[in-house]
Amino acid sequence: MQWFLDFPISPLPHQITNQSKILSMGSCFADVIGGKMQNVKFDTLVNPFGTIFHPLILGDLLDHAIFKDELDIEGILERDGLFFHYGVHSDLKGKSKVDLGQKYLSQIQRTKEYLEKGSHLILTFGTSWIYELPEYGRVANCHKQPQKLFEKRLASLEEMQSHLAHVFGNISRAFPQLKIILTVSPVRHTKDGISENQLSKSLLRVLCGNLEKQFDFVSYFPAYEIMMDELRDYRFYKSDLIHPTAEAENYIWEKWKKAIFDADTKQKVTEIAKIQLELAHRPLNPESDSHRKFQQNLLAKLERLDGEFDFSKEIKDLQGLSKPK
Repeated sequence: MQWFLDFPISPLPHQITNQSKILSMGSCFADVIGGKMQNVKFDTLVNPFGTIFHPLILGDLLDHAIFKDELDIEGILERDGLFFHYGVHSDLKGKSKVDLGQKYLSQIQRTKEYLEKGSHLILTFGTSWIYELPEYGRVANCHKQPQKLFEKRLASLEEMQSHLAHVFGNISRAFPQLKIILTVSPVRHTKDGISENQLSKSLLRVLCGNLEKQFDFVSYFPAYEIMMDELRDYRFYKSDLIHPTAEAENYIWEKWKKAIFDADTKQKVTEIAKIQLELAHRPLNPESDSHRKFQQNLLAKLERLDGEFDFSKEIKDLQGLSKPK
């Protein structure tokens, strides 16, 4: 008996290879997919401004990176002796306004580098609901300030599409080599309400569809649809009933590999994943001859691949350990 529909996902037109340089920005799923690519040695920068849920904020940050804008001091706030900014996540903080500004500019420069030299930009949209501060404007994060300070509203499809179309136009003119992959986060924003979350996600899906039609360098990967259809059981959510489990994330990752990697890249990813498992191996007796031989064989594999992938840290950690004492 067939218990669910395994819907086919056509290969994306602009595939990722081991030579790709990738910027992944957006909601928690941007961290998940970006982290998995980092783990198998893709050159990937993940959420340089922290987790960002809203398309309008992502558009703002990309534009700031393109034009290397400095931090807007009007958005700085102090809490518990640290300085934050309403335009970014609380992961980006400083011990002073100057320190915060320097860290922000450093991330702007890193992001600009990945836009200039990169091959792919992955954007994961989390919600259409946005918070605004009357004296500042839209915010990426409320930084645990009283909710009464903010106004919450549902951004319109027209507003989000217009803003991102403007940003994507800037990207295509400045970085014509860059391909964009859009996804809608499978994480449920239940604090907004169940119906409200579904309305929000629906707008994001239409937004992705419209942008994909408007720009030939934009494509879409259905992470949200996989979670909602193939993995529609609550057992695929963590105990908070909001975030996908590791098993669900791995299932989506397998779909990602099939749709976005070419055959050679898939083979290399499989090989590197096996090596990562070997690196994580914990022996019963670290001093045994068998384990020392295992380390020597593993070191030989790493040295063989190091010219194509950066295994310098792993090689350094293993060197000396495989030699008899």
